[in-house]
Amino acid sequence: MTDFEIHFAPLQGYTDCVYRKVHAAIFGGVDTYYTPFLRVENGCVRSKDLRDIVRSDNAPHNVIPQLIAANPDELSYLTDLVVKEGYNRVDINMGCPFPKQTRLKRGARLLAFPEDAARLLACIKDYPSVSFSVKLRHGWDDCSQFEEILAVLNDLPLTHVTLHPRLGIQQYRGQADKDVFARFYSLCRIPLYYNGDIGSDAEINELKERFPNLAGVMLGRGLLAYPWLASEWKQGEILPVNERRTKLIGFHERLLDAYTSRLEGGEHQLLSKMQTLWDYLLPDADKKLRKKVLKSTTLPQYLQAVSALFATY
Repeated sequence: MTDFEIHFAPLQGYTDCVYRKVHAAIFGGVDTYYTPFLRVENGCVRSKDLRDIVRSDNAPHNVIPQLIAANPDELSYLTDLVVKEGYNRVDINMGCPFPKQTRLKRGARLLAFPEDAARLLACIKDYPSVSFSVKLRHGWDDCSQFEEILAVLNDLPLTHVTLHPRLGIQQYRGQADKDVFARFYSLCRIPLYYNGDIGSDAEINELKERFPNLAGVMLGRGLLAYPWLASEWKQGEILPVNERRTKLIGFHERLLDAYTSRLEGGEHQLLSKMQTLWDYLLPDADKKLRKKVLKSTTLPQYLQAVSALFATY
């Protein structure tokens, strides 16, 4: 077992508690999963987000709730909520680039306001029994903005920091900037994880070689695309094609069964949820077969299309 860890990034609409549990059971290889961020809306947290952090649904594997906040009051409210649910670890999101959050001065937008970011982070000290980590970008609209924030982070009792080396204004456009990451890496005194554009074992190994003191990597879209990526890297070997196909089929069947039990909107809602998987899953599969999966209008039609795709993958 290596000390180099693999974390699964939280992705809104994809990595809910059903997905996390099924991924852990079928593929594994992930040391830590994160919940999509909880946020305050109209003075409270959405009921669907509360259902996602129910401790009994997250107990079988290592899950950290992620929180996004604009100010100390919001962060304290959310921290109290997850502590009450039984968690003692929290990840603070300072990297989300989505306008719905950044216009409220949350996520990556905070990086343009280092004094406000410092006030937000200062409330960490009010929770000595909680282990905090931070996920961030290297700036909102300037590659040097991380320097003031990092000076604050280095003085906080954080378990780790995860850096996605893009600017907030880039969203997910362009390439992750490993040279900027290198600058951050050289100054960071906290265990550091890399996140951004990792889709293969070779890319993990390249990062590990270039940054030998790296604590690990956080995989997001790469794991959604290739859900075996973490386990294959951990095991140091590629799964045989038949075994990979068997796992994929079992993965899909378990997700279908779990969402069938959990969702209450009938076949249309279930079909929509299952098709969402294919926003990223198996991007190199036959394009015509993927299109049939995504264009299916009934559940039987969808299942037939998925079966045909898996048979050829």
